Amino acid sequence: MDALIPRERAEIAPGAVHVPDWLSLDEQRDLVRACREWARAGMRSPKLPSGGVMSVRTVCLGWHWTPYRYSKTREDGSPVAPFPAWLADLGRRAVADAYQRPADDYAPDIALINFYDDAAKMGMHQDKDETSRAPVVSLSLGNDCTFRFGNTESRNKPHQDITLSSGDLFVFGGPTRLAYHGVLRTTPATTPPIGLKAGRLNITLRTSGL
Repeated sequence: MDALIPRERAEIAPGAVHVPDWLSLDEQRDLVRACREWARAGMRSPKLPSGGVMSVRTVCLGWHWTPYRYSKTREDGSPVAPFPAWLADLGRRAVADAYQRPADDYAPDIALINFYDDAAKMGMHQDKDETSRAPVVSLSLGNDCTFRFGNTESRNKPHQDITLSSGDLFVFGGPTRLAYHGVLRTTPATTPPIGLKAGRLNITLRTSGL
């Protein structure tokens, strides 16, 4: 999004890099259209083993995520939607730009597409259901959110709160690959003109190692 004061890229912690406005408006519009197509498979709010239900709605590509495991079929037994090659190419470009080095060996095969309405949030958690420890790529579309990035030991301090806006890239790997992180809140009516009337979409790319 346009800002009076340009936002600068920042290394939040070793291996964790925030690149504001990484996606152009046209790229964001293309991704919103792609998310609509992927959502036709049916978005659902994952149910936790504790019985709680997550407030985000999710659809998966490549591997289907159910807390806390992956499978090749959805809950109804239907096959998970394929992971497109062009999305892997986007992931490689993201890692290369974030770390400012070639990323030809980055081979994501999972995408989680999460939709946040104005009330949705995400508790502090680790992305540790993958056997690979390749970096995680996060792309934001739509409303701003307050993203909390913590440490690898617990959900407690130290942590940092970062505003992620539409088009922003966040990559974390290396020593912070297993850092706890979450979304505290979204800010309504902050989405740019990308074809998303309300809410926030987050596309997370991961390498399963499976």
